[in-house]
Amino acid sequence: MKKSILLAAMVLLAACAGNTQVGVLTKPTPSTTNLPGHEYPLVNPDLSAVFRVDFPDAQAVAVNVGGKNYDMVKGADGLWEATSEPLVPGFHYYMLTVDGQRVPDPNTQQFFGSFYWGSGIEIPEAGVDYYLEKKVPHGEIRIEKYYSELTAAERSCYVYLPPQYKSEPERRFPVLHLLHGAGEDETGWATQGMMQNIMDNLIAAGECEPMIIVCEHGVATLAGEEPGGRFNLFNFDAFEKVMVEESVPTFDERFRTIADREHRAICGLSLGGFQSYTIGLDHPELFGWIGGFSGSGRGPGDRRDSEMYPTSYNDQYHLLYISIGTDEPAGMYQGIHDLHVALDSLGVNHVYYESPGTGHEWLTWRRSLHQFAPMLFR
Repeated sequence: MKKSILLAAMVLLAACAGNTQVGVLTKPTPSTTNLPGHEYPLVNPDLSAVFRVDFPDAQAVAVNVGGKNYDMVKGADGLWEATSEPLVPGFHYYMLTVDGQRVPDPNTQQFFGSFYWGSGIEIPEAGVDYYLEKKVPHGEIRIEKYYSELTAAERSCYVYLPPQYKSEPERRFPVLHLLHGAGEDETGWATQGMMQNIMDNLIAAGECEPMIIVCEHGVATLAGEEPGGRFNLFNFDAFEKVMVEESVPTFDERFRTIADREHRAICGLSLGGFQSYTIGLDHPELFGWIGGFSGSGRGPGDRRDSEMYPTSYNDQYHLLYISIGTDEPAGMYQGIHDLHVALDSLGVNHVYYESPGTGHEWLTWRRSLHQFAPMLFR
């Protein structure tokens, strides 16, 4: 078992003695992602999870969670059950395999990730509530559609409006364009990412400027062209064109944004981070703030020299932000860390953050947004 998982479990168990902290379990508890009335999956106090499903005619059932496969055992009651090892706190996708076919768990909500709709489980984090719903003024999330002339198709976006958008009808707001990762879509930040809770809580605490957040679908194919497919992800020229020529002006027109680069940021996770750096650095006339969570720079083959990253960026941009989880895949961690080292050596100002004990997962990105958002527009 990874040291980071053991440490998380030890911290959680130690906290249980006081039984006063948020996120501390003293008994097996249904996951918050379960459908109403469904007891399983259960999360145990040691952060392991119990899965129980009903497939009476199946010959073999397994569950894959946290990157590991667990064969399920059929009990006397006819239900299949398995218990995982302790899991890292945060959100985890998981899937069942029933007689060789991959299927979602019928007990839980479904989430879009890794190019398909699957199940999700939330493992509580001891002492942490910044992404949980609190008794504070709440903003709202709207689903907005617009017709794209460039793609000859409707595009769907999720838009967060802060509480002040309704309470202060004459006020205009800065805007953050927040992008999802590969295999996910515009729903990700609003569901898996708990964006609304994070922003509501930061704004209520006075730690963050009220802002509009636009979550675009990060894939685009120009009219008349063939889709690039999942293996051509880093060719996002079409998406950049849509963002610059249609998305940014559309939402500046629809909402009370402050429509200038000083009040416009772009950021994303994983592939969305590479998109944000590429689009943001290509268009300094549009964006004054750039961030990348578990993804930054200009994608594979990114040159990290003074021509690509001149010190003039220190005057052009208010913020370049980079983050990575300490337990990310080795190559991914090294690539992002090396960009940080290169920017340091080139004298390019930036903020670098490592999320302790997390991998390429939503807790890394929730932590990053929680740190990044308060730095904006101040």
